[in-house]
Amino acid sequence: MLFVWPLRGLAQNKLFTVDEMPNAVKYLPPPPDTVSVDFMYDVLRYQWGKTQRHNKVRAEQAFNDAEWGIGIMCKIFSKPFGMEISKENTPELYRLLEMSIATCDLATHKAKEYYMRKRPYVRFNEPSLVPGDEEELSHNGSYPSGHTMLGWSTALVLMEVNPAAQDELLARGYSYGESRVIAGFHWQSDVNAAMLAASAAVARLHTSDQFLKQMQKAKTEFAKKSK
Repeated sequence: MLFVWPLRGLAQNKLFTVDEMPNAVKYLPPPPDTVSVDFMYDVLRYQWGKTQRHNKVRAEQAFNDAEWGIGIMCKIFSKPFGMEISKENTPELYRLLEMSIATCDLATHKAKEYYMRKRPYVRFNEPSLVPGDEEELSHNGSYPSGHTMLGWSTALVLMEVNPAAQDELLARGYSYGESRVIAGFHWQSDVNAAMLAASAAVARLHTSDQFLKQMQKAKTEFAKKSK
Protein backbone atom coordinates (compact mmCIF):
# COMPACT_ATOMS: atom_id res chain seq x y z
CA MET A 1 0.00 0.00 0.00
CA LEU A 2 2.71 2.48 0.96
CA PHE A 3 5.70 0.58 -0.36
CA VAL A 4 6.63 2.32 -3.60
CA TRP A 5 9.82 2.47 -5.62
CA PRO A 6 9.41 5.46 -7.96
CA LEU A 7 13.06 5.90 -8.84
CA ARG A 8 14.21 2.35 -9.34
CA GLY A 9 14.89 1.59 -12.96
CA LEU A 10 15.52 5.24 -13.84
CA ALA A 11 19.11 4.84 -14.96
CA GLN A 12 19.54 8.55 -15.65
CA ASN A 13 19.49 9.24 -11.91
CA LYS A 14 22.17 6.71 -11.02
CA LEU A 15 25.73 7.96 -10.86
CA PHE A 16 27.24 4.48 -10.51
CA THR A 17 26.29 0.90 -11.27
CA VAL A 18 25.62 -1.61 -8.52
CA ASP A 19 29.07 -3.12 -9.15
CA GLU A 20 30.72 0.26 -8.67
CA MET A 21 29.08 0.89 -5.31
CA PRO A 22 30.56 -0.46 -2.04
CA ASN A 23 29.61 -4.11 -1.59
CA ALA A 24 28.24 -4.63 1.93
CA VAL A 25 28.86 -8.38 1.67
CA LYS A 26 32.58 -7.64 1.66
CA TYR A 27 32.88 -4.98 4.37
CA LEU A 28 30.03 -5.66 6.82
CA PRO A 29 29.68 -8.73 9.04
CA PRO A 30 26.88 -11.14 8.19
CA PRO A 31 23.58 -10.81 10.05
CA PRO A 32 23.64 -12.37 13.53
CA ASP A 33 23.32 -16.13 13.80
CA THR A 34 20.03 -17.16 15.36
CA VAL A 35 21.82 -18.75 18.35
CA SER A 36 23.95 -15.66 19.08
CA VAL A 37 23.64 -13.01 21.77
CA ASP A 38 23.32 -10.40 19.02
CA PHE A 39 20.24 -12.15 17.69
CA MET A 40 18.77 -12.21 21.19
CA TYR A 41 19.11 -8.43 21.16
CA ASP A 42 17.40 -8.32 17.77
CA VAL A 43 14.48 -10.26 19.24
CA LEU A 44 14.30 -7.97 22.26
CA ARG A 45 14.22 -4.94 19.96
CA TYR A 46 11.48 -6.57 17.90
CA GLN A 47 9.44 -7.02 21.06
CA TRP A 48 10.16 -3.41 22.01
CA GLY A 49 9.00 -2.30 18.58
CA LYS A 50 5.67 -4.03 19.04
CA THR A 51 5.11 -2.15 22.31
CA GLN A 52 5.68 1.13 20.47
CA ARG A 53 2.67 0.39 18.29
CA HIS A 54 0.49 1.17 21.32
CA ASN A 55 1.81 4.74 21.17
CA LYS A 56 -0.62 6.27 18.69
CA VAL A 57 1.70 9.09 17.58
CA ARG A 58 4.77 6.88 17.12
CA ALA A 59 2.76 4.13 15.45
CA GLU A 60 1.30 6.59 12.96
CA GLN A 61 4.77 7.88 12.15
CA ALA A 62 6.09 4.35 11.63
CA PHE A 63 3.12 3.57 9.37
CA ASN A 64 3.72 6.69 7.27
CA ASP A 65 7.47 6.02 7.22
CA ALA A 66 6.78 2.77 5.38
CA GLU A 67 6.61 4.82 2.20
CA TRP A 68 9.80 4.75 0.13
CA GLY A 69 11.10 7.30 -2.35
CA ILE A 70 11.84 10.94 -2.92
CA GLY A 71 8.28 11.99 -2.09
CA ILE A 72 8.43 10.81 1.52
CA MET A 73 11.96 12.18 1.89
CA CYS A 74 10.83 15.66 0.84
CA LYS A 75 7.85 15.40 3.17
CA ILE A 76 9.63 14.29 6.33
CA PHE A 77 12.82 16.32 5.95
CA SER A 78 11.34 19.69 4.95
CA LYS A 79 10.62 20.65 8.57
CA PRO A 80 14.04 19.78 10.04
CA PHE A 81 15.71 21.23 6.95
CA GLY A 82 13.91 24.51 7.58
CA MET A 83 12.56 24.88 4.06
CA GLU A 84 10.05 23.16 1.80
CA ILE A 85 11.91 20.62 -0.29
CA SER A 86 10.16 20.06 -3.61
CA LYS A 87 10.76 19.99 -7.34
CA GLU A 88 9.06 23.38 -7.60
CA ASN A 89 10.55 25.17 -4.59
CA THR A 90 14.07 23.73 -4.58
CA PRO A 91 14.71 22.23 -8.04
CA GLU A 92 18.48 21.95 -7.63
CA LEU A 93 18.20 20.25 -4.24
CA TYR A 94 15.48 17.99 -5.60
CA ARG A 95 17.78 16.97 -8.45
CA LEU A 96 20.54 16.26 -5.93
CA LEU A 97 18.22 13.98 -4.00
CA GLU A 98 17.15 12.18 -7.17
CA MET A 99 20.80 11.35 -7.80
CA SER A 100 21.66 10.36 -4.24
CA ILE A 101 18.55 8.26 -3.59
CA ALA A 102 18.77 6.28 -6.82
CA THR A 103 22.50 5.67 -6.40
CA CYS A 104 22.69 4.93 -2.67
CA ASP A 105 19.86 2.43 -2.95
CA LEU A 106 22.16 0.21 -5.01
CA ALA A 107 24.50 -0.22 -2.03
CA THR A 108 22.14 -2.66 -0.27
CA HIS A 109 21.24 -4.87 -3.23
CA LYS A 110 24.09 -7.39 -3.13
CA ALA A 111 23.86 -8.02 0.62
CA LYS A 112 20.08 -8.36 0.51
CA GLU A 113 20.32 -10.92 -2.28
CA TYR A 114 23.28 -12.75 -0.75
CA TYR A 115 21.86 -13.25 2.73
CA MET A 116 18.11 -13.23 2.00
CA ARG A 117 17.51 -12.83 5.72
CA LYS A 118 13.97 -13.43 6.90
CA ARG A 119 12.17 -10.38 8.21
CA PRO A 120 10.85 -10.41 11.80
CA TYR A 121 7.18 -10.62 10.88
CA VAL A 122 7.95 -13.56 8.58
CA ARG A 123 10.08 -15.42 11.11
CA PHE A 124 7.49 -15.10 13.86
CA ASN A 125 4.48 -15.35 11.54
CA GLU A 126 2.99 -12.26 13.14
CA PRO A 127 1.29 -9.23 11.60
CA SER A 128 3.34 -6.15 10.83
CA LEU A 129 2.19 -2.58 11.25
CA VAL A 130 1.63 -2.26 7.49
CA PRO A 131 -0.16 -5.40 6.22
CA GLY A 132 -0.29 -4.12 2.65
CA ASP A 133 3.50 -4.39 2.34
CA GLU A 134 3.89 -7.87 3.79
CA GLU A 135 3.54 -10.02 0.68
CA GLU A 136 6.00 -8.06 -1.45
CA LEU A 137 8.61 -7.68 1.27
CA SER A 138 8.48 -11.35 2.23
CA HIS A 139 10.42 -12.01 -0.99
CA ASN A 140 13.04 -9.32 -0.29
CA GLY A 141 16.02 -9.78 2.03
CA SER A 142 15.95 -8.02 5.39
CA TYR A 143 19.68 -7.23 5.76
CA PRO A 144 20.56 -4.37 5.45
CA SER A 145 17.44 -2.18 5.65
CA GLY A 146 16.72 -0.38 2.38
CA HIS A 147 14.49 2.17 4.10
CA THR A 148 17.24 3.00 6.59
CA MET A 149 19.68 3.38 3.71
CA LEU A 150 17.24 5.85 2.17
CA GLY A 151 16.63 7.87 5.32
CA TRP A 152 20.18 8.01 6.64
CA SER A 153 21.83 8.78 3.30
CA THR A 154 19.28 11.54 2.66
CA ALA A 155 19.93 13.03 6.09
CA LEU A 156 23.68 13.07 5.39
CA VAL A 157 23.26 14.75 2.01
CA LEU A 158 20.86 17.38 3.37
CA MET A 159 23.16 18.04 6.30
CA GLU A 160 25.90 18.97 3.87
CA VAL A 161 23.63 21.53 2.21
CA ASN A 162 22.39 22.95 5.52
CA PRO A 163 24.88 22.09 8.30
CA ALA A 164 23.09 24.39 10.75
CA ALA A 165 20.25 21.84 10.82
CA GLN A 166 22.51 18.80 11.21
CA ASP A 167 21.14 17.57 14.53
CA GLU A 168 17.49 17.83 13.49
CA LEU A 169 18.16 16.14 10.15
CA LEU A 170 20.09 13.28 11.70
CA ALA A 171 17.43 12.77 14.36
CA ARG A 172 14.74 12.41 11.69
CA GLY A 173 16.92 10.12 9.62
CA TYR A 174 17.48 7.93 12.65
CA SER A 175 13.80 7.75 13.55
CA TYR A 176 12.95 6.81 9.95
CA GLY A 177 15.14 3.73 10.33
CA GLU A 178 13.78 3.03 13.81
CA SER A 179 10.30 2.97 12.31
CA ARG A 180 11.25 -0.21 10.46
CA VAL A 181 11.84 -2.01 13.76
CA ILE A 182 8.54 -0.72 15.13
CA ALA A 183 6.69 -1.79 11.98
CA GLY A 184 8.15 -5.30 12.26
CA PHE A 185 9.87 -5.26 8.88
CA HIS A 186 13.47 -5.16 10.12
CA TRP A 187 15.70 -6.37 12.89
CA GLN A 188 17.76 -3.79 14.74
CA SER A 189 20.93 -5.22 13.21
CA ASP A 190 19.45 -4.60 9.74
CA VAL A 191 19.00 -0.95 10.63
CA ASN A 192 22.45 -0.60 12.19
CA ALA A 193 24.11 -2.18 9.15
CA ALA A 194 22.20 0.09 6.79
CA MET A 195 23.40 3.21 8.59
CA LEU A 196 27.00 2.10 8.03
CA ALA A 197 26.23 1.19 4.42
CA ALA A 198 24.59 4.58 3.88
CA SER A 199 27.70 6.36 5.15
CA ALA A 200 29.83 4.33 2.74
CA ALA A 201 27.44 5.05 -0.12
CA VAL A 202 27.44 8.80 0.51
CA ALA A 203 31.24 8.77 0.62
CA ARG A 204 31.20 7.08 -2.79
CA LEU A 205 28.86 9.78 -4.12
CA HIS A 206 31.57 12.33 -3.37
CA THR A 207 33.87 10.70 -5.92
CA SER A 208 31.47 11.74 -8.69
CA ASP A 209 32.12 15.10 -10.34
CA GLN A 210 28.47 15.21 -11.38
CA PHE A 211 27.36 14.81 -7.77
CA LEU A 212 29.80 17.45 -6.52
CA LYS A 213 28.64 19.94 -9.14
CA GLN A 214 24.99 19.30 -8.27
CA MET A 215 25.80 19.62 -4.57
CA GLN A 216 27.25 23.06 -5.22
CA LYS A 217 24.16 24.07 -7.17
CA ALA A 218 21.98 22.93 -4.27
CA LYS A 219 24.09 24.88 -1.77
CA THR A 220 23.90 28.01 -3.89
CA GLU A 221 20.14 27.63 -4.27
CA PHE A 222 19.72 27.15 -0.52
CA ALA A 223 21.84 30.19 0.28
CA LYS A 224 19.79 32.40 -2.04
CA LYS A 225 16.45 31.18 -0.74
CA SER A 226 17.59 31.58 2.86
CA LYS A 227 18.17 35.33 2.50
